[in-house]
Formats: sequence, C-alpha cells, structure tokens
Amino acid sequence: MIRVGPAGWSYADWEGRVYPTSKPEGFHPLAFLARFFDCVEINSSFYAMPRPEHAAHWVQLVAAHPDFRFLVKLNREFTHGSVPDAWVGLAEEYRRGIDPLLRSRKLGAVLAQFPASFAFGAEGVRRLGRIKGLFPDTALVLEVRHASWFAPPGLDAIRGLSYSLAYIDLPPAWNHPPEWHPPTGPIGYLRLHGRNTEQWFRRDSGRDDKYDYLYAEAEVETLADKARRIASVHDETSVVTNNHFAGKAVANALELRSHLLGKPVPAPSEIVEAFPRIRSRVRIEGQQSLF
Repeated sequence: MIRVGPAGWSYADWEGRVYPTSKPEGFHPLAFLARFFDCVEINSSFYAMPRPEHAAHWVQLVAAHPDFRFLVKLNREFTHGSVPDAWVGLAEEYRRGIDPLLRSRKLGAVLAQFPASFAFGAEGVRRLGRIKGLFPDTALVLEVRHASWFAPPGLDAIRGLSYSLAYIDLPPAWNHPPEWHPPTGPIGYLRLHGRNTEQWFRRDSGRDDKYDYLYAEAEVETLADKARRIASVHDETSVVTNNHFAGKAVANALELRSHLLGKPVPAPSEIVEAFPRIRSRVRIEGQQSLF
C-alpha cells in the first residue's frame, strides 16, 4: 500500500475550497479528510507537545477507516532548539501525547524535520543519536534538507542509527538533497513541498507564500512514478502533500491517488470546483453521501 494524504487540516483558506461552507452538526475536518485519504500528517505536534486527549479524539474520528494512519511531526525542541537536559522530560511528555495513536495502531511514523542549515557533522550525528535514544521503539523518519547528509558518510550515519530517510520534493538548490538516494530504514516517505522557487528563497516570504504551488499534471505523474519506486524498496510508503496553500495539497493528493490506483477517486465537490482540471481524476461525492 502507498498511502497518500495532506499535511495538516486546520487552514482557514481551505474553507469553501476543500470543506463545505454549510456544515452538518458535529463536522470535523479530520473526519472529512479521512473519507478521501488514508493518512494525514499532524503538524501541530511540531509547535506544541501533543496531548493524549487530543490524540484519542483523532483516533475516534478515523475509527471507520482501519487502514488510516497518522504521521506525526516531532516537536521542534528536538530538531530546531538547543540540546537541554530537559529533553528527557520532553520526550516522556511527547510519548504520552501520542500514546493513543500507538495503542490503536494508528501511528505510521514520527517525522523529525530539520532545517536546511542542519548539515552533516559530528554534532549533528550526536543529536540524531540522542533523539533515537529517547525514542528507541518509535518508527522515526528523518527529513534533512542539506545535501551533505546524502553522501556516503551521512547516509552511513543515518542508516547506522536506524532512521528511515525521507525523500523530499522542493525547489532546487546547490545544497538541497538529490532527487534520489539509496533507501535507509523500512519506511518510505515522500514529502512534497512544492516548487515555488521565487518565494522559497526570499527572506521576507511567509509560510503561505513558500507553499503556494500547484504541481502540474505532468509533475504529478512523475511523482506517482517516484512513489512507486520508493515503495519497491520499502516495507510501507506514505506520500504527504505539504503545498497546502488554498487547498492545493488536497487537489494534488487526489490526483496522486488516482494515478497510483489507476482509477478515479472520491472527492468533495468543493475541491473540483476550485480545481476543475482534476475532474477527470475524481468522482464527486455529494454532501448526502459524505455525511
């Protein structure tokens, strides 16, 4: 199985483009997305520690979908902060927060996303080793954006620490990862950030500016082929669309699912109205069948 889903679900600019403007009582965006996708990446855990009551609620919301999985970002204290003694307590808090996902077998992986400035070296390897030591039984996927990790010394360190190394798609640059790298670990993870080169490297660009990119149909087809290649060398594979602005992640994720399954896939009418080109790749589900 190759799972496909978007990164996150709480975006104001998805209203009326992904989610219906008229919602039934009890509507929740996660339950809505689970009707169309088989995974979702949780971004909130990067900014704040996950809470077990929230995770338990998420499990309930997707209970009707046994194959659905959560991909959870590791908190930024571990990847972007200093290396304090408080890490042990933070790791315990984080594990408690995602425990309902583990117990329900809904956790696909924990994603450790590092900034582009995180280059290969002894200090970086020690940080990765410490994180692995704090989460020894957790399926960890590593996202590094500096090319130095993809040469043999860096790859050997990642492989030795038992991380699964993510494949990422983002605007090209001399220090960005290569298009392909040898597999490490059992989990295949393709993360799509878009290719908005003009905004990506501008210091004054905001989050929405950088991720404002709709993959072209030919690019989607190429990415589907890449997902198949990744799946051929990993035990399980997830594709996450992070080009979230204005629902573009959802439109591209639906196209990817259609390519991978070789048939039209269910889609909400709002996304088809917002992105008419995907009409041939989907079958529209009306609100009556959705709720």
